[in-house]
Amino acid sequence: MAVSCSVLLVLPLLLPPGLGFRLCPSPCLCFQSSDLVDCRARALVRVPPSVPHGTWLLDLRGNSLTEVHSRSFVGLWSLKILLMSNNSIQTLQPQSLSSLQFLEKLALSFNQLRALPPDFSQSLSSLKELKLDHNLLLHLHSSSLRDLENLRKLDLSYNCIWTIDVGAFSSLTHLSVLNLEGNRLNALTDGLLSRQESLEVLLLSHNNISLIQTQALAPLRSLTLLSLRGNQLEHIRFKTFLKLQTTSTHLQMSLNRWTCDCELQRDFSKISYVRHLHVDDYQDIVCHAPEQQAGSSLASMDSQLCIAETASVLVITITVMLAVIGALVKAERNSKKNVQTVTEDDSERPEQ
Repeated sequence: MAVSCSVLLVLPLLLPPGLGFRLCPSPCLCFQSSDLVDCRARALVRVPPSVPHGTWLLDLRGNSLTEVHSRSFVGLWSLKILLMSNNSIQTLQPQSLSSLQFLEKLALSFNQLRALPPDFSQSLSSLKELKLDHNLLLHLHSSSLRDLENLRKLDLSYNCIWTIDVGAFSSLTHLSVLNLEGNRLNALTDGLLSRQESLEVLLLSHNNISLIQTQALAPLRSLTLLSLRGNQLEHIRFKTFLKLQTTSTHLQMSLNRWTCDCELQRDFSKISYVRHLHVDDYQDIVCHAPEQQAGSSLASMDSQLCIAETASVLVITITVMLAVIGALVKAERNSKKNVQTVTEDDSERPEQ
């Protein structure tokens, strides 16, 4: 029996439209009694009707869908995987994903979505993987992902997201991978990831992040990889990364706008002494400022930065001390001169 099942999986029975199974949508191919329905690249402009109720995978990739209408998938109680990437979808109408309570994977990559409807997650309580990368999303509302309590992987990369409501991820307590690469975020704020204790991978590369607030990373007790490459960071705070109480976390920090000074060198040096923190690309961290150090690697001038700064401080201190001493000497001379003048005046005064 095991052998026959394997053969059936490798060489599925193709049922051409109209032959042997009436419920197979006319432009599509149905596999294994229509448990798998392949509608890829059929120039479809809407979700085909009459998809068999027993379907567990529906592939609609590479079509011309611009809108998903309400109740498009009604009756598909067995559907586990829905693939709608590489279309031109701009709108998901209310209740367009209704009746998909058992869906586990939804792919909407490479479309033209600008926003998610308020009820987007309402029927998706079993969803484990959601791919929304390469769309045109601008903002993530607190209600958009509210019912995705079983979600494990969320891909929002390469959108135009510049703001995220603080409560947008609050229901995603089982999330293990969050990809926000290639957006327009300018800060990682306290509270945004307050419920993500299970998060293992956080990808934030190629945004505009210039600030990481002190408590932003504190809740991430399972984090193994944090990528911050290609942002606008000039400095970091050691205390912010010390809040990462994990077993082992790898950091990717290159391609930022680093201002190479003694403070930056000290912060990275402190991080290197924390056993569970590892800066994977430290050798690739390049200075952006000051001008005389632009283009140089931070690693190549580690000790020089603090020595130069210490020397500058010493020069300034000595200069100030000399100025103070000079002022005191001048004041003393003036005082003596004044005393001498008074004495001379007294000696020249005639006796009465």
